[in-house]
Amino acid sequence: MKDASGIDDGTVLRASGLAKTFVLHTQGGVEIPVFAGLDFSVRAGECVVLSGRSGCGKSTLMRSLYANYRVDAGRIEIRHEDRIVDLATAPAHEILAVRRRTLGHVSQFLRVIPRVATIDIVAQPLRAAGIDAAAAERRAAELLARLNLPSRLWKLAPATFSGGEQQRVNIAHGFALARPVLLLDEPTASLDEGNRNVVIELIEEAKRDGAAIVAICHDHEVRNAIADRLFEMPGGRLAA
Repeated sequence: MKDASGIDDGTVLRASGLAKTFVLHTQGGVEIPVFAGLDFSVRAGECVVLSGRSGCGKSTLMRSLYANYRVDAGRIEIRHEDRIVDLATAPAHEILAVRRRTLGHVSQFLRVIPRVATIDIVAQPLRAAGIDAAAAERRAAELLARLNLPSRLWKLAPATFSGGEQQRVNIAHGFALARPVLLLDEPTASLDEGNRNVVIELIEEAKRDGAAIVAICHDHEVRNAIADRLFEMPGGRLAA
C-alpha cells in the first residue's frame, strides 16, 4: 500500500482515525464509546495480535475491520487485487467481493446452513473463488485430516459436533482459500494441545505465503508463537 510519498511499505490493511460508539436505543440512548482516533496497520507476512484487557474493544475492532460493524469515523483501507478499497464506506456488494477473494475471517463460533455436510462447508470458499469442485474437495479433505477430524464425520452436518470439532471445521473453512488478509478471533479456543499446534503451523505457513494476519488470542503460549508484534488497544492496559 503506497503512502503519500508513493512508497510501498508492504502494508495491505490500514485503519486510520477509527471511532466507534455504541448507542443503546432501548436504554434511553445511552452511549458507550469504544475507541476514537485509532490507527492500525498490518503488513504482508506479519501477524499482529490485539492486546488489552477484556472489554477494551478488541472484538469491536476485529468486527470493524471485517465490516460487520460500521465505524463512526475513519478509514479502513485494504489492498484488494489491483486497487485500494475503503471498507468503512464501501457498498455491500464490494465488501462481499473483498471477502470472497482478499479478506478471510475465523470467528469463535461456527455459523453454517443446517444440514450442509462438513466437507462442503470447508470447500465452499474455494468453489466461490472459481476452483473446480474436485480440487476444492481435496483441499477440504486435506485440512480436515490435518486438524484430526475423523473422515466418518466429513459427510455429516456439524450442528451436533462438539465445540472443539466445530472449531476445527471453522478453522479449516477459514484457511481453505489462501487470502492476503486473515482475521482470527480466538482461533485456538476449545482446542487441545495437538490441534493448537496444527493451528500455529497453519498460521506460520500463511505468513510465509505472504498473508497479513490480525489475531485475538488469550492463550499466552499461542500468542507468543504467532505474534510478530502486539497492538495495545487504547485504554487496554490493566492497572498496576
